[in-house]
Amino acid sequence: MENTGIEKILFFVETFFRKSGSHGLDHTLRVTRLCVEIGKAEGADMQILIPAALFHDVARPLEKETGIPHEEEGARIAEEYLRSNGCDENRIHAIVHAIRSHRYSTGTKPETPEAKILSDADKLDAIGAVGIARTFMQAGERGDGIEGATAHIHEKLLKLRELMYTDTAKEMAGERHTLLQQFAGALEDETINSGDVHLWS
Repeated sequence: MENTGIEKILFFVETFFRKSGSHGLDHTLRVTRLCVEIGKAEGADMQILIPAALFHDVARPLEKETGIPHEEEGARIAEEYLRSNGCDENRIHAIVHAIRSHRYSTGTKPETPEAKILSDADKLDAIGAVGIARTFMQAGERGDGIEGATAHIHEKLLKLRELMYTDTAKEMAGERHTLLQQFAGALEDETINSGDVHLWS
């Protein structure tokens, strides 16, 4: 797929992101850049990996309205777009698989190098400084407070380093995980027993 094809995909994907947020277009672009970095190191097929990265969250803005898991609807949207634009069927199958299996909490497991890299890149954007920022954005979107964000960090984010598939992503995750640990510890220190404070005493 030539650069013009990638640019057309990006233009198409952009139309789905009317608002920013924890899973906005900026997240998609960061994941795509991570895929390029990891993919080069791991010898991935970029003609599969980059389109999959650009499409991976295309249905996120629709998920709340439709109730359809975004990885399933995103795979359908990508398949329809790619087929209508004359993409090779084997490549379509590989791209669709990567999109469908990128969400680590679903039952579909990534089976190809490109699918594993996309899953890793998506997880990497959930940890480190950006991941912390996104966690609190997401808590606000859900109407949760600091307590909800903290629970998300401990229940999910601190486990992601051990779930990386590729050696490159495992190495990249180390520094981000350390930062996340430090932040979680500092946050706990600052909020512990805060509920016992009596302003009138």
